[in-house]
Amino acid sequence: MQLIADFLPLLLFLGAYLYDDLYLAVMVLMVAMPIGLALKTVATRKLDKVYLGSTIFLLVMGTATVLFRNPLFLYWKPTVFYWVLAIVFVGSQWIGERTIAERMFSKVGDLPAQKWRILNLTWAVFFAAAGFLNIFVAYSYSEAIWVNFKVFGLTAITFVFAIGQAIWMTKSMRDPDGKDEQLETE
Repeated sequence: MQLIADFLPLLLFLGAYLYDDLYLAVMVLMVAMPIGLALKTVATRKLDKVYLGSTIFLLVMGTATVLFRNPLFLYWKPTVFYWVLAIVFVGSQWIGERTIAERMFSKVGDLPAQKWRILNLTWAVFFAAAGFLNIFVAYSYSEAIWVNFKVFGLTAITFVFAIGQAIWMTKSMRDPDGKDEQLETE
């Protein structure tokens, strides 16, 4: 159910874009995202704050895109959202008892505080870079290429990055003090 809530809106956006144009696609996405948020909330019995934030950003930027018939609002939506996430991740280094990364991933396993900070900053850098990459593609290539990049490229990049982080976390949990690396070098 969660995968449907996460990816169905993107697929509906792409389908509407291929069927007609960007403006229909935005309107479809503006309907699909709140429905996806509701489905995800019911299925997990927990509000996904990142999905909520993305939905709110979409509703604001999507409305501006449709009202002003200007795709730049939509192009900037992922970039601004990613940059806000980067700022939140960086800010959590000093605000609160735990970083955002630790709050999100501590159910998976435990890491030393320094490794949580590294993971947290790595996600912040990733979000900042993804925001730059999105706006670079939006301004450098055609609308059709940006739509495909938004649906497939950013999703794939995020997936690959998350897998890499999961592997790093698994290695760090197995060897939280770096003793294995120390033995290999001796």
